[in-house]
Amino acid sequence: MKLVKSVLALACGLGLAVSVQATPQHAHGDVAHAAAHGAAHDTVPVPAQRWTPDAPLREGIRRAHVAVDQLSHHEKGHMSDSMAVDRATEVEQAVIFMFANCKLSAEPDAALHGILVPLLAAAQSLKADPKNVGSVAEMREALSSYPRYFNDPGWDKPAAADTQD
Repeated sequence: MKLVKSVLALACGLGLAVSVQATPQHAHGDVAHAAAHGAAHDTVPVPAQRWTPDAPLREGIRRAHVAVDQLSHHEKGHMSDSMAVDRATEVEQAVIFMFANCKLSAEPDAALHGILVPLLAAAQSLKADPKNVGSVAEMREALSSYPRYFNDPGWDKPAAADTQD
């Protein structure tokens, strides 16, 4: 239930504390509205000209990208469950940061929600069950939509090197 509440809160664009608990700036009180935001990615067409991300989006998405890249070690059995939970927490915190700080117009915001809601759900799923490495693929899939919607010149550069191998 906590996962559902967190995802719904994020989908509605609520300001969030760094913890998993939501701190609403405004409450929609409408589950249909939250579901619409969660499905926004499916209904927002890829723009003819990709949107320019703001600085908080660039920072947060890169933090999530690095953590998800590092989780490939967990998929191969080269990372402990506790380290995987730490990386999933980093993804979760990056998503919370983006929801709290990104200032986008309606269409890019809707597309971003369609990326971040499944990313957050998969991160929380991995935290709940670190043995479920399929959650890593779900996070990777969520992030794969980002360059279709946003023109972020640094996105295709390799993520920061790590020392897990």
